[in-house]
Amino acid sequence: MIYGGFFDKEKLVKELDLLEKQMHEADFWNNQNHAKKVSKEVARLKNEIDKDKKLSEITDELNTFIMILQEDWNDELFAEATEYLNNHNDFVDKIEIQFLLNGKYDHNDAILTIHPGAGGTESQDWAEMLLRMFSRWAERSGYGFKIIDLQPGDEAGIKSATIEVTGDYAYGYLKCEAGVHRLVRISPFNAQGKRQTSFTSIYVYPMIDDDIEVEINQSDLKIDTYRASGAGGQHVNTTDSAVRITHIPTNIIVQCQNERSQIQNREKAMQMLKSRLYQLYEQEREKERQKTESAKTEIGWGNQIRSYVFAPYQMVKDHRTNYETGNTAPVMDGDLDGFINAFLKWSAHNNLNK
Repeated sequence: MIYGGFFDKEKLVKELDLLEKQMHEADFWNNQNHAKKVSKEVARLKNEIDKDKKLSEITDELNTFIMILQEDWNDELFAEATEYLNNHNDFVDKIEIQFLLNGKYDHNDAILTIHPGAGGTESQDWAEMLLRMFSRWAERSGYGFKIIDLQPGDEAGIKSATIEVTGDYAYGYLKCEAGVHRLVRISPFNAQGKRQTSFTSIYVYPMIDDDIEVEINQSDLKIDTYRASGAGGQHVNTTDSAVRITHIPTNIIVQCQNERSQIQNREKAMQMLKSRLYQLYEQEREKERQKTESAKTEIGWGNQIRSYVFAPYQMVKDHRTNYETGNTAPVMDGDLDGFINAFLKWSAHNNLNK
């Protein structure tokens, strides 16, 4: 038999039935946040069940081909079976990768932050290139992509950016990108046309649901407001609508300037802070959670996870998995699936051998 079942279908159906019963209760929409969460989970479960159904259909068809060919070999039927398999390979590969996304938060939305390293304009330009790369990847993957905070560079590029990526398994995929990204190219900012090496660090953490309790003492918070610097309408440059929150005990800083009012920016910033604190507390309680935190602390110049070389030759190479390509343009246009899939398989293999 091919395919023993990636999904626990019985469990999925039971969870779906319970949530759909909630949706039919008279007061279901009284709590908008809870209703949206339940509706999103229902859509996710239905999608999982549909994938299981399709995978079962593919399995049954291939097993039928195998049974017939074992009884009476036929070249034409074998060619038909091969074509059928090839037509469904991409779907099966995608399911295999999603099977590896079994972490507690892998199905959550993601918050991604971008910080250029030393090097001024050159590094800030590289940070902006990575911002575009991730936005194109999100678009290719059918994910929502929203800039929460953006600090433009003095001459070009960006000093920092915080992005919210929404959709099933957004965090599961993007967690592979956490680390230092290194660029080697002929610098457009160097009059002598010399090669320049730049670094940008990426950190990714899951967006935590609103109904998860995280104790935050107001006395531990320093809240600053400032005038937003990005696009967003006339209010952006005329009011102090942007919000920066510092959690003093942990020195975690979050900021948001993309919403239409200071109240909305504060709510989003508090949600981001809650997510980061919850993750931090989980990491402190469980050694498994500490793996994520160590990926952050090991970020340092010289500890890059991936190199992008534009000159004197072209190559993008992931130093963890050794996956590489000589075609840099598609990668910078968001074609990251090869790198992400290689990392997930590499990570799963390493965990099995521990």
